[in-house]
Amino acid sequence: MCSAIAVNAPVGVMDSGVGGLSVLQHLTRQLPHEHFIYFADSAHAPYGNKTATEIQQRCFTIADTLIAKGAKALVVACNTATAAAIAAMRERYSLPIIGMEPAVKPAAAASKNGIIGVLATTGTLKSAQFAALLEHYGQGVQVVTQACVGLVECIEQGQLDTPHTLALLEQYCQPLIAAGADTIVLGCTHYPFVRKHIQTIVGPDVTLIDTGAAVAKRLQQVLEQEQMLNTATEAGDYVFLTSGMEKTGRVMQELWGLTA
Repeated sequence: MCSAIAVNAPVGVMDSGVGGLSVLQHLTRQLPHEHFIYFADSAHAPYGNKTATEIQQRCFTIADTLIAKGAKALVVACNTATAAAIAAMRERYSLPIIGMEPAVKPAAAASKNGIIGVLATTGTLKSAQFAALLEHYGQGVQVVTQACVGLVECIEQGQLDTPHTLALLEQYCQPLIAAGADTIVLGCTHYPFVRKHIQTIVGPDVTLIDTGAAVAKRLQQVLEQEQMLNTATEAGDYVFLTSGMEKTGRVMQELWGLTA
């Protein structure tokens, strides 16, 4: 069993930028007594146009920072980073590491007509992990994918409602609508912050799915298995770090206000 210090230590949460705050929302609701340290690598966002080696090196750097601050577990709250780096991270570090994956399985279960849309970064859609997901869970359904180039950058700037952002969302949702998708996976942790706009574009009858809740449940399961759940009864606290400029901190505050 872990020592009291380790049990009450924080969980590190990392993302290419501010998108993982949408995951942190689910984590804090599922595990209200845990402490969290969130690291937004906004100076190097987006990850979707980087090589796997580049992403791995950024993940190692951030993981080292979070572990140095006492993290007892890590959540890689980024689909692209999970696909490119989580296997290497698990080889390198001994602490529990929880990753993301586009919710193809629950989308297949939720779809009524068997047509699923996936909005994601280019890096996620090209990854071997995503190909394996399609192979395993995409049988018997039609999966229509759409790379959303430029959308992460808009959200990183806090531009959730600008004409440019709305035009990108319209552009990327239209192929999924045209294909008849009745269920759409938000395959990037940034996208829940523009969920209301996506829902408006695709209509109320289309189900939108993200994986934040599933990640929170998985983290709880792993902490329970490792006897690492925080034993405190008071609410946990949060620390926010970023490699970005001062504006990133303001955007993080604004987005966290939307989720809190």
